[in-house]
Amino acid sequence: MSEKKQKAKYRQNEKVIENRELNIWEALIPIVVLVGLLAYNVLVAFGDASIEGPNQFALLLGAAVAAIVGFFNKTSFKTMMQEVAENLRSTTGALLILLMVGALAGTWLISGIIPAMIYYGLQILNPTIFLAACVIICAIISIATGSSWTTAATVGIALIGIGGAMDISLGMTAGAVLSGAYFGDKMSPLSDTTNLAPAMAGGDLFSHIRYMAWTTIPTVTITLIAFLIIGFTQNTAGTTDHSEISNLIASKFNLSGWVFLVPLAVIFLIVKKVQPLVALLIGTLLGGVFAVIFQPEIIKALADSETLDFKSAYQAIMNSITIETQLEAPEQYKKLFKAKGMSGMLDTIWLIVCAMVFGGIMDGIGALQRITKSLLSMAKTTFGLFASTVGSCLALNVTASDQYLALVVPGKMFSKAYKERGLAPENLSRTLEDSGTVTSVLVPWNTCGAYHSGVLGVSVGEYFFYAIFNWLSPFMTLLFAALQIKIKQLAKPAAV
Repeated sequence: MSEKKQKAKYRQNEKVIENRELNIWEALIPIVVLVGLLAYNVLVAFGDASIEGPNQFALLLGAAVAAIVGFFNKTSFKTMMQEVAENLRSTTGALLILLMVGALAGTWLISGIIPAMIYYGLQILNPTIFLAACVIICAIISIATGSSWTTAATVGIALIGIGGAMDISLGMTAGAVLSGAYFGDKMSPLSDTTNLAPAMAGGDLFSHIRYMAWTTIPTVTITLIAFLIIGFTQNTAGTTDHSEISNLIASKFNLSGWVFLVPLAVIFLIVKKVQPLVALLIGTLLGGVFAVIFQPEIIKALADSETLDFKSAYQAIMNSITIETQLEAPEQYKKLFKAKGMSGMLDTIWLIVCAMVFGGIMDGIGALQRITKSLLSMAKTTFGLFASTVGSCLALNVTASDQYLALVVPGKMFSKAYKERGLAPENLSRTLEDSGTVTSVLVPWNTCGAYHSGVLGVSVGEYFFYAIFNWLSPFMTLLFAALQIKIKQLAKPAAV
């Protein structure tokens, strides 16, 4: 008998194990355990230091509980690991970008790029309008690049520095940066999530963007008004005179407008659709070159050398790329003259890897699908359908720890239900973006929350309340659904 026939006969005789569907309580067990552990870590045991390891291990413990639930349901370990491997594969690009962001921050510090942004920003931006200006600047950059991640990693870092020099809360500044960055990310045709949402719902990209504007523009308008009110009402006494920090920057760096060629080059490359990883690498290398040209004294100090030669330049640049760099400065300004380098991103990378393990096992045992199905079963009305979609996206951002899964899984699950209710796909794609894309940054162990927290150096807990656009968007889409505003119906078939 041929090998092919033997395999066919084996498959016929093979005993197939049918896994029963988890009930909703079984699916929720790992989530309850995980949320309990994370809450204890943050609120009781470790506080902000929980991001340095305890939260990562809590995710692995949550994954272990999910695996136990899967074993009782006869889900094989191999199946679970396949889902974990697929999740990790999908985050490879994000992990490499994180490393490159750390490297870029290092060379942009020692080259004087970030200090120059802070110096000139202090001369231009007034504390009263600073937060609203952050929203507008980041929105423009994000629309042009199609990436909230790139926006945060470039102008976002500089704005955090300017805000810190103005004594404005870092949480406020980070919230304004992310509000603008995610507005642009949602509305840009270059954004991957903006393309993914209509693809999942079965709609058209530009129709999706036009329809999404109905909820997005009111949300960002409210956000801008809120930041203007905060700017006019917060106590800025003693923060308008920044001569001390400006003089400190001017004394340590050779300030020149030429250094802005580097960030402009990075933005140009991304607008031209060069891969962000490549653009950030080029920006990192250009930062190193400009450091040698414009900041030779800093290069010599970092290399502990009296002369500027190839060896000292190489040592200083490689150290700024790979490890933490701290330039001499008074205690109150040390954070402005510090860069993490690639090593400073390792806690965030560790968090993302552990989150992908948890999300992969939850997907492998069928828990994510079961939770989404339960939400769908509660959708008896049109508003209930929208609310179930929002709840599903939020649940997946928390449990699967990835914004793409928060778009793909509900998109697949709900597309048929929307059609059966006579609702156009734009309703679903808009709701996916309003609840799945923007809220991912509000979950500390989600890839987006971990990324932005690591890049900006501000914990999710610090910026959560001030990321007004992000948490307001789901409420806005539900308000439109409740009031039946711009709920597009499918075109009725012509009468025969």
